[in-house]
Amino acid sequence: MSAVLQAETNEPILLKSVAAGVATLTLNRPGQFNSLSEEMLAELQATLDAIAADAAVRVVVIAGAGKAFCAGHDLKQMRANHSKEYMQQLFRRCGKVMTTIAGLPQPVVARIHGIATAAGCQLVAACDLAVAADVARFAVSGINVGLFCSTPAVALSRNMGRKQAMEMLLTGDFIDAAEAQRRGLVNRVVPLEQLDAELQKLTDSICAKSAPAVAMGKQLFYRQLEMGLDGAYQLAVETMACNMMCEDAGAGIDAFMQKRKPEWVHR
Repeated sequence: MSAVLQAETNEPILLKSVAAGVATLTLNRPGQFNSLSEEMLAELQATLDAIAADAAVRVVVIAGAGKAFCAGHDLKQMRANHSKEYMQQLFRRCGKVMTTIAGLPQPVVARIHGIATAAGCQLVAACDLAVAADVARFAVSGINVGLFCSTPAVALSRNMGRKQAMEMLLTGDFIDAAEAQRRGLVNRVVPLEQLDAELQKLTDSICAKSAPAVAMGKQLFYRQLEMGLDGAYQLAVETMACNMMCEDAGAGIDAFMQKRKPEWVHR
């Protein structure tokens, strides 16, 4: 995969680093508030696809460079390509990135240090977990320019109550990080200077768990949400039975009974 470079800075538009099992993907268009151009979406898609097959990566963190986490789609690019076919292609590409996050075997955590608006707020909602600085703000503000945030609505309505989501979609108003946590959009809120330490606490906890159990559990979680109650339990029964047959489950249960830390077969 060759990185797309920015003409202004000659830097990649998406940065990737891996340390201690955590892959950090940093949206790197700070001058454009990390807007999701078609090139950025393509880079995200290719990188996530590669990570899905990388057993050394246990957790993925999505972050933003500069002042913003992500300000949504690149409106300038959209206006320069004003055709229905282009818009369909762009929004399909964005939707594919969001569903890839859900399908990834590794948990994906959003690190939000600044604003997350429109498709940027959608990206937060699409991630499995989110840790925000207390100065972060969130909005689905397309309605302010005559565009209902229909694709962000899919992820947003799966994170919070219907009326809370609809209020954001109809007003375009910002909510702060504390309110985002109350509504279920983010998991943890800390002062900005503590953001990375809190993020590491979360990723360390996940990395300490059995990789197969995490992957099976994540897949089960999203699949059962779309099912009726009976179907959800049938899938959960099958998943738990398969999980119990995994060597890690045996190692973990034995360690629990022997009052010691588990040593996973699959790291």
